[in-house]
Amino acid sequence: MYTEILFPTDGSEGASVTFDHVLEIAAAHDSTVHILHVADTMKDSVVRMQGDVVDVLEQEGAQIVRDATDRARERGVDTVTEVRQGTPYSTIIDYAESRNVDLITMPTHGRRGLKRFLLGSTTERVVRRADTPVLTFKPNGESVTYPYRDVLVPTDGSDCAREALTVGVEIADTEDAALHLLSVITTSSLGVDVRSDIQLPSLEESAKTILEGASSFAEDAGVDPVSETVESGGSIHQAICAYIEAHDIDLVVVGTHGRTGFDRYLLGSVTEHLIRTSPIPVLTVRESPSEA
Repeated sequence: MYTEILFPTDGSEGASVTFDHVLEIAAAHDSTVHILHVADTMKDSVVRMQGDVVDVLEQEGAQIVRDATDRARERGVDTVTEVRQGTPYSTIIDYAESRNVDLITMPTHGRRGLKRFLLGSTTERVVRRADTPVLTFKPNGESVTYPYRDVLVPTDGSDCAREALTVGVEIADTEDAALHLLSVITTSSLGVDVRSDIQLPSLEESAKTILEGASSFAEDAGVDPVSETVESGGSIHQAICAYIEAHDIDLVVVGTHGRTGFDRYLLGSVTEHLIRTSPIPVLTVRESPSEA
């Protein structure tokens, strides 16, 4: 499924929990794990002091990747390690591109704590900008199930949702997991007037058509979806989380933007809220640059 997995680490508890899941995936698929620590030398205090301070940061980083390598060796997982200087999010993205990484794995928060676990964080910036799929989950959430038994792909029929569907189908096929397809209609956008009664059936029919197309795609790839569900609610991400709980989903695969357009592809979007609130891992897939 993924032969080259990038695990950026700051040595935090959140990163450590994430690494356990990374090793499970890598051991199952004979993947190589790239363990990367970025010494954040772009902070004002570091820029002013330089010298010994930078050396200390790099020494700490070297110890962090050594510890992670020892854990990987115990599981029989091959590793590549590196410590780099720079801005964490851009260094992570550059590394992934230069090493042809298939998957980036990150916790939703690290050393800075829960209050800054996504907005403005390294993880959020990587999710926004990386062309490589990014697997995120809350280190303090529920226990993570692997191998994945039930995979959920929410879809609105957009190009980016189709990219996520392709990845979700591949994962379901590789992991021999059940595939769930979901389309959510936001009733809050309909208003309260009489037109809502007219619009809702039309939107439901459109959602069913989208799901039929997604189901046909999956079947052509050799995967028979377990369910095709249309849900209505005031919030898409809340409807997705409710489905996760009701159906014991293990992984959600979602695009980083949908019909709201590129400028809103993460900030304030369904994907951002889903990453913040999902109790299980979320795999974000960005639309191919040629299609964005």
